Formats: sequence, C-alpha cells, structure tokens
Amino acid sequence: MITKGIRGAITVDDNTPESIGAATIKLLKAMVEKNNIEVDSISHAIFTLTNDLNADFPAKYARINLKWKDVPMMCFHELDVPGSLPKCLRIMIIVNCSEYFEPSFVYLDGAAGLRK
Repeated sequence: MITKGIRGAITVDDNTPESIGAATIKLLKAMVEKNNIEVDSISHAIFTLTNDLNADFPAKYARINLKWKDVPMMCFHELDVPGSLPKCLRIMIIVNCSEYFEPSFVYLDGAAGLRK
C-alpha cells in the first residue's frame, strides 16, 4: 500500500468560528474533488492555523459537515515565522492508495501565492 500526503492552504477572513468553518469546508471540498479522494482511503488529517486564528477547531467542520466521523484528525498552531502569511489555515490529508498517483495540492484565496 502507498501512502500520499496532499497539502492545501487558504486564508481565513476573520478569527470567528463562521470564517474558520467556511474556509475549512471550501478548502477540503476542493482538495477532495481535485484528488478524487474517497473518505474511506483517508488515513488521517492534520490542520494548522496561524497564531492569529484561534476561534475554533477546523477539524470539527470536517467531522460535522463532511461526515468524516471515522477519520483521525488533529489541529495545531503553525510555527510563528516573522513575515509569514497571516490568517492562514493549512491542511494535510494523508491517504492510503493502491497505486501511485501524483497528488494535486490546492492553494486558495490569499494562500494562492504560496505555491506557483
């Protein structure tokens, strides 16, 4: 079995549960669609937020809105590097797959400039 990590990032408008939830769902849906991810193939997911975002846990929205009830998920704060992109949510979805594929990473909104 092959394990692949699929990265994504998005900026969040405000430090509110509503903004964190909306950004989380928008990014997760784009990552799942672009990579044809089946929920049963997800090993686990890691969510990080910059220090200016602490109003809610992004994993909660995957569990509730996308029904990821059996996916192990953890939320962390990103390393606070001076000059780094503010209000940024990053996600890494780790999937188990039967054959090799080249993952497509997803960078949305203000995070689009992180990767060309």
